[in-house]
Amino acid sequence: MAKDRTFRSEAIVLKRTDFGEADRLLTLFSRERGKIKAVAKGARKPQSRKTGHVDQFMRTNFLFAEGRDLAIITQAEMVEAYPALRQDLVRTTYAAYAVELLDRFTVEEDRHVNIYNLLVDALGWLAAGDDLLLAARYYELRLLALTGFQPQLFRCVACGEEIQEQDQFFSAELGGLLDPNCRLSDRNAQPISSVAVKVLRYLQMRDWATVSVLQLKRPLQHELERLMHFYLIHILERNLKSVDFLHRLREEAALFASHDET
Repeated sequence: MAKDRTFRSEAIVLKRTDFGEADRLLTLFSRERGKIKAVAKGARKPQSRKTGHVDQFMRTNFLFAEGRDLAIITQAEMVEAYPALRQDLVRTTYAAYAVELLDRFTVEEDRHVNIYNLLVDALGWLAAGDDLLLAARYYELRLLALTGFQPQLFRCVACGEEIQEQDQFFSAELGGLLDPNCRLSDRNAQPISSVAVKVLRYLQMRDWATVSVLQLKRPLQHELERLMHFYLIHILERNLKSVDFLHRLREEAALFASHDET
């Protein structure tokens, strides 16, 4: 029996690059096949019907033809455009972070519907939400859980004893909390406040509808961000481009604010 040379899948555009004279090469995360690369032929031509459906972050229902090396997109029907993610630079940067993180944690042709659904949800939170820092932390913890890197937040990763309500240390190497007595088990472990421990546990155990009403003070938000990025960079063994860009945005915003005050 001949193999079906076409397949259909809903997918989100993670990355796109120019390819040839008028095409685009897309990295997609699809519901049916996980991460795949595909060519959108003629997508850079102004009159192409694909042009508006293959921008980064777009969720589209694609029809693919199996190519020799790459899938070829033959049809594209928009499902969700998330326009706010292209109209606001801060939202754009957080969305870029979400897709870059997913790209780093996944390999091609590894179907994972739960990760796909998480990305769909996360783009929605980042497009419509008010607290992008909180949404990013929640997304990170969910992605870590789905990819097998969920941090241990309830017992010391060195001695196994239950974590007490006090300031602790976080070990990226060991994948979770160290109580003060086990601090030397990882000399690179970072301090973490008892409040930050509580918030991370809450994010890890609750759904987004419950978590989204939290109002965290900015110093606590930055502590959580620092710790999560410390852990993620250790796992991935590389920095994330979107994180560096987000930090530059903040520095510029702070600089403008200081100029306005003078």
